[in-house]
Amino acid sequence: MRRSLRLRLLLIILTPLVALGIVAGTWRVEAARRTAAEFFDRNLMFTALAVSRDVALLDGDAISPETEKLLGDTAGGPVRYHVYAPDGVLVVGYAVPPIPVTRRLPQDVAFLYTDALYKGTPVRVLRLKTEATIGAISGTFTTTVWQSMAARNRFALQLALRAGVVIASLILAVALLVWFGVRHGLKPLTDLEEAISRRSPEDLSPIRRTVPVETQGLVGRLNTLFTQFGATMEAQSNFVSDAAHQLRNPIAGLQALSAAILTAPTLEAAHQRAADMAKAANNAGQLANRLLTLERARAESGTGGFEQLDLQELATAAADAFAPRAQARGLRFDTDLPPGPVLLLGDRVMLGEALANLLDNTLVHGGEDLTRVTLSLRADRDITLSVRDDGRGVAASDVPKILSRFGQARSGPGSGLGLSIAEAVALRHGGTLTVEPSDDGFGVVLTLPLLR
Repeated sequence: MRRSLRLRLLLIILTPLVALGIVAGTWRVEAARRTAAEFFDRNLMFTALAVSRDVALLDGDAISPETEKLLGDTAGGPVRYHVYAPDGVLVVGYAVPPIPVTRRLPQDVAFLYTDALYKGTPVRVLRLKTEATIGAISGTFTTTVWQSMAARNRFALQLALRAGVVIASLILAVALLVWFGVRHGLKPLTDLEEAISRRSPEDLSPIRRTVPVETQGLVGRLNTLFTQFGATMEAQSNFVSDAAHQLRNPIAGLQALSAAILTAPTLEAAHQRAADMAKAANNAGQLANRLLTLERARAESGTGGFEQLDLQELATAAADAFAPRAQARGLRFDTDLPPGPVLLLGDRVMLGEALANLLDNTLVHGGEDLTRVTLSLRADRDITLSVRDDGRGVAASDVPKILSRFGQARSGPGSGLGLSIAEAVALRHGGTLTVEPSDDGFGVVLTLPLLR
């Protein structure tokens, strides 16, 4: 699912902010309830003190006009009251009390707030004990005042709504700032996108624009990708050019031989020219296979497609295929292979082609003095596979030349790809290829990582 980066950043920032707003809102609702309760409870206390004072001053006959006004105009609506004497007799006030409220308070309590019902309506009740002498009666008088809960609930709701509006406004302001701020902050990325879109497909040069610190890693990765892709394209172009150049002569030879077969004077001559053509076609096919192996070894990366292989088995198969050819040349071919498996992760075709090329090189470039070829395999900390011969050697100065594509120390038969393929295969498998130059022989050592 494709998402806007701006929307993603907005969600990342606003989600915890909204959660914090909910927590703050919940806290503000509870704080509003406490504030409303403290405010209205305090008014009830003032009213109760005024009633008890008037009852004591006027001997319980009535209350003053000021207190009557206070009872009717106090915040939260009218306040009702009654006063009971120490013996439980109503002195003044409403005869019907809230339910459930008793006439007397416990001995150790001077005043008490409670919730009750008055004629089915929830009310807040304050009961207050005062010592007074009214008429001929002295003792503890109980003054009770009560007020509807609706007003204080409305007051608490108003406080909570105001806090909610403030919190919501802050969240909305932050959302707008983030939305437009991210738009402005992402402008370097949109500028970078526009600059890249104006490039031609052939332009793989590194990006050299000034970008924010947060995007330098991305631009660095793109530059690395451009460089690698450019190198891959150049390598493929070189491969196509080299393949076309190297296959031109074999193909021309095949064409000449095919024409020669048609013009052969006798059937025997036609057979001979056909045999030459088959040999030339085989050589061209081997050259094409080697070119493909070299390109594949150099172009691919990683261990994708690798499998667990036994290099001892591959070396034995290569030795069995090489032995008849060495015997036909009158050469001594020795093998020194371990009896057990030598395991590694690799590509069977690549490794087989590398082994075959190393052995073929001894026949192609060993010279007339070549009498012996040795193939050995060791497995210690790493795998060491070596091919050595006693033919003509190679000077140390010629090693870079023979490792290059189509390079040879001396002009002669062969494609000049054998060592290039072996080195590319070694690198592809995380190993190395080492050439041992000498005047009285030639050796190549292939080192590969052992599968533990």
